Amino acid sequence: MNSPVLEDPEPALAVDILIESEAWQMLPEAEDIVRRAIAFAATYPHPTLLGPRASRPHSGRCGRDARGPRIGSEHHRNTEVSVLLCDDEAIARLNAQWRGQQKPTNVLSFPAPPLQGAVPDEKIPLGDIAIAYETLAREAEESGKTISEHLSHLVVHGFLHLLGYDHHMDDEAERMERMERDILARIGVADPYAACDADI
Repeated sequence: MNSPVLEDPEPALAVDILIESEAWQMLPEAEDIVRRAIAFAATYPHPTLLGPRASRPHSGRCGRDARGPRIGSEHHRNTEVSVLLCDDEAIARLNAQWRGQQKPTNVLSFPAPPLQGAVPDEKIPLGDIAIAYETLAREAEESGKTISEHLSHLVVHGFLHLLGYDHHMDDEAERMERMERDILARIGVADPYAACDADI
Protein backbone atom coordinates (compact mmCIF):
# COMPACT_ATOMS: atom_id res chain seq x y z
CA MET A 1 0.00 0.00 0.00
CA ASN A 2 1.42 3.36 -1.02
CA SER A 3 1.23 6.35 1.28
CA PRO A 4 0.03 9.56 -0.34
CA VAL A 5 2.65 12.22 -1.02
CA LEU A 6 2.24 14.76 1.74
CA GLU A 7 2.87 18.47 1.89
CA ASP A 8 6.19 19.46 3.37
CA PRO A 9 5.99 19.44 7.17
CA GLU A 10 7.14 22.30 9.34
CA PRO A 11 10.83 21.80 10.15
CA ALA A 12 11.07 19.92 13.45
CA LEU A 13 14.73 20.72 13.98
CA ALA A 14 17.54 22.93 12.68
CA VAL A 15 19.60 21.52 9.80
CA ASP A 16 23.11 22.81 9.20
CA ILE A 17 24.49 21.79 5.79
CA LEU A 18 28.12 22.10 4.71
CA ILE A 19 28.89 21.47 1.05
CA GLU A 20 32.57 20.54 1.09
CA SER A 21 32.96 19.19 -2.44
CA GLU A 22 32.50 20.94 -5.76
CA ALA A 23 31.04 17.68 -7.11
CA TRP A 24 27.75 18.66 -5.45
CA GLN A 25 27.41 21.49 -8.00
CA MET A 26 26.03 18.72 -10.25
CA LEU A 27 22.98 18.70 -7.95
CA PRO A 28 22.17 22.34 -7.14
CA GLU A 29 18.98 21.35 -5.31
CA ALA A 30 20.89 19.10 -2.88
CA GLU A 31 20.31 21.34 0.16
CA ASP A 32 16.55 21.44 -0.47
CA ILE A 33 16.44 17.64 -0.87
CA VAL A 34 18.36 17.15 2.38
CA ARG A 35 16.16 19.56 4.35
CA ARG A 36 12.94 18.02 2.99
CA ALA A 37 14.05 14.43 3.70
CA ILE A 38 15.04 15.34 7.27
CA ALA A 39 11.78 17.22 7.84
CA PHE A 40 9.75 14.16 6.81
CA ALA A 41 11.94 11.74 8.77
CA ALA A 42 11.86 13.94 11.89
CA THR A 43 8.06 14.29 11.87
CA TYR A 44 7.43 10.60 11.19
CA PRO A 45 5.63 8.96 14.16
CA HIS A 46 8.52 6.96 15.60
CA PRO A 47 7.73 4.35 18.23
CA THR A 48 9.22 5.06 21.64
CA LEU A 49 12.90 4.29 21.63
CA LEU A 50 14.70 3.08 24.69
CA GLY A 51 18.13 3.50 26.22
CA PRO A 52 20.94 6.06 26.04
CA ARG A 53 22.27 7.08 22.66
CA ALA A 54 25.69 5.85 21.69
CA SER A 55 28.14 7.96 19.75
CA ARG A 56 29.48 5.15 17.57
CA PRO A 57 29.32 6.05 13.85
CA HIS A 58 27.08 4.08 11.53
CA SER A 59 27.57 3.35 7.87
CA GLY A 60 24.84 2.94 5.30
CA ARG A 61 26.42 -0.39 4.38
CA CYS A 62 24.75 -3.55 5.63
CA GLY A 63 26.03 -5.63 8.48
CA ARG A 64 24.43 -7.41 11.42
CA ASP A 65 24.70 -6.42 15.07
CA ALA A 66 22.47 -6.43 18.16
CA ARG A 67 21.94 -2.76 18.91
CA GLY A 68 18.55 -1.14 19.16
CA PRO A 69 17.24 2.41 19.01
CA ARG A 70 18.57 4.76 21.66
CA ILE A 71 16.45 7.89 22.13
CA GLY A 72 12.85 8.93 22.72
CA SER A 73 10.44 9.76 19.94
CA GLU A 74 9.87 13.39 20.91
CA HIS A 75 11.33 16.00 18.57
CA HIS A 76 12.45 19.27 20.08
CA ARG A 77 12.53 22.45 18.05
CA ASN A 78 15.90 23.26 19.61
CA THR A 79 17.47 20.07 18.22
CA GLU A 80 19.91 20.33 15.34
CA VAL A 81 21.56 17.98 12.88
CA SER A 82 24.60 18.70 10.72
CA VAL A 83 25.01 17.30 7.22
CA LEU A 84 28.30 17.17 5.35
CA LEU A 85 28.02 16.83 1.57
CA CYS A 86 31.50 15.66 0.62
CA ASP A 87 33.33 13.49 -1.89
CA ASP A 88 34.62 9.91 -1.83
CA GLU A 89 38.07 10.99 -0.65
CA ALA A 90 36.71 12.83 2.40
CA ILE A 91 34.27 10.10 3.37
CA ALA A 92 36.99 7.45 2.95
CA ARG A 93 39.10 9.36 5.50
CA LEU A 94 36.15 9.48 7.92
CA ASN A 95 35.40 5.81 7.31
CA ALA A 96 39.02 4.88 8.01
CA GLN A 97 39.27 7.09 11.11
CA TRP A 98 35.99 6.10 12.76
CA ARG A 99 35.21 2.63 11.43
CA GLY A 100 38.59 1.23 10.39
CA GLN A 101 37.33 0.78 6.81
CA GLN A 102 39.88 1.94 4.22
CA LYS A 103 37.33 2.79 1.52
CA PRO A 104 34.59 5.25 0.67
CA THR A 105 30.97 4.55 1.64
CA ASN A 106 27.71 6.22 0.68
CA VAL A 107 26.62 7.63 4.06
CA LEU A 108 28.00 7.81 7.58
CA SER A 109 26.05 8.83 10.67
CA PHE A 110 27.64 10.07 13.87
CA PRO A 111 25.08 10.21 16.70
CA ALA A 112 25.91 12.92 19.24
CA PRO A 113 26.59 11.74 22.78
CA PRO A 114 23.88 12.57 25.32
CA LEU A 115 24.19 16.04 26.82
CA GLN A 116 24.62 16.46 30.55
CA GLY A 117 22.44 19.34 31.76
CA ALA A 118 21.26 21.07 28.58
CA VAL A 119 20.85 24.84 28.75
CA PRO A 120 17.35 26.14 27.85
CA ASP A 121 17.13 27.56 24.31
CA GLU A 122 20.52 26.07 23.44
CA LYS A 123 20.63 23.86 20.34
CA ILE A 124 20.87 20.19 21.25
CA PRO A 125 22.95 18.28 18.68
CA LEU A 126 21.35 15.10 17.39
CA GLY A 127 24.46 14.22 15.38
CA ASP A 128 26.15 14.46 12.01
CA ILE A 129 25.54 12.82 8.64
CA ALA A 130 28.14 12.68 5.84
CA ILE A 131 27.25 11.73 2.25
CA ALA A 132 29.73 11.21 -0.62
CA TYR A 133 28.66 12.47 -4.04
CA GLU A 134 30.57 10.02 -6.24
CA THR A 135 29.29 6.95 -4.40
CA LEU A 136 25.78 8.42 -4.33
CA ALA A 137 25.84 9.05 -8.10
CA ARG A 138 27.35 5.65 -8.92
CA GLU A 139 24.82 3.76 -6.80
CA ALA A 140 21.93 5.76 -8.27
CA GLU A 141 23.04 4.90 -11.80
CA GLU A 142 23.63 1.23 -10.96
CA SER A 143 20.17 0.89 -9.42
CA GLY A 144 18.28 2.93 -12.04
CA LYS A 145 17.30 5.72 -9.62
CA THR A 146 17.70 9.44 -9.94
CA ILE A 147 20.44 11.03 -7.86
CA SER A 148 17.75 13.08 -6.09
CA GLU A 149 15.79 9.97 -5.11
CA HIS A 150 18.89 8.19 -3.86
CA LEU A 151 19.99 11.27 -1.91
CA SER A 152 16.58 11.39 -0.21
CA HIS A 153 16.98 7.73 0.72
CA LEU A 154 20.50 8.14 2.12
CA VAL A 155 19.46 11.19 4.16
CA VAL A 156 16.48 9.34 5.66
CA HIS A 157 18.66 6.28 6.28
CA GLY A 158 21.38 8.37 7.96
CA PHE A 159 18.85 10.32 10.03
CA LEU A 160 17.26 7.11 11.34
CA HIS A 161 20.71 6.02 12.48
CA LEU A 162 20.97 9.28 14.46
CA LEU A 163 17.71 8.34 16.18
CA GLY A 164 19.25 5.03 17.15
CA TYR A 165 17.82 2.70 14.53
CA ASP A 166 20.17 0.10 13.12
CA HIS A 167 20.15 -2.69 10.54
CA HIS A 168 22.64 -5.19 11.89
CA MET A 169 20.05 -7.78 12.97
CA ASP A 170 17.44 -9.03 10.52
CA ASP A 171 14.46 -7.83 12.58
CA GLU A 172 16.07 -4.39 13.07
CA ALA A 173 16.86 -4.19 9.34
CA GLU A 174 13.26 -5.03 8.44
CA ARG A 175 11.89 -2.39 10.83
CA MET A 176 14.30 0.26 9.57
CA GLU A 177 13.57 -0.56 5.92
CA ARG A 178 9.79 -0.37 6.57
CA MET A 179 10.23 3.07 8.11
CA GLU A 180 12.43 4.22 5.22
CA ARG A 181 9.84 3.00 2.68
CA ASP A 182 7.03 4.80 4.49
CA ILE A 183 8.91 8.08 4.93
CA LEU A 184 10.12 8.06 1.32
CA ALA A 185 6.62 7.28 0.02
CA ARG A 186 5.37 10.40 1.83
CA ILE A 187 8.04 12.39 -0.03
CA GLY A 188 7.10 10.77 -3.34
CA VAL A 189 10.17 8.54 -3.68
CA ALA A 190 9.63 4.96 -4.83
CA ASP A 191 10.51 1.99 -2.61
CA PRO A 192 14.32 1.88 -2.68
CA TYR A 193 14.33 -1.81 -1.76
CA ALA A 194 11.81 -3.02 -4.35
CA ALA A 195 14.32 -4.41 -6.82
CA CYS A 196 17.47 -3.00 -5.34
CA ASP A 197 21.01 -4.15 -5.88
CA ALA A 198 22.47 -1.02 -4.22
CA ASP A 199 24.52 -1.67 -1.11
CA ILE A 200 22.72 0.25 1.64
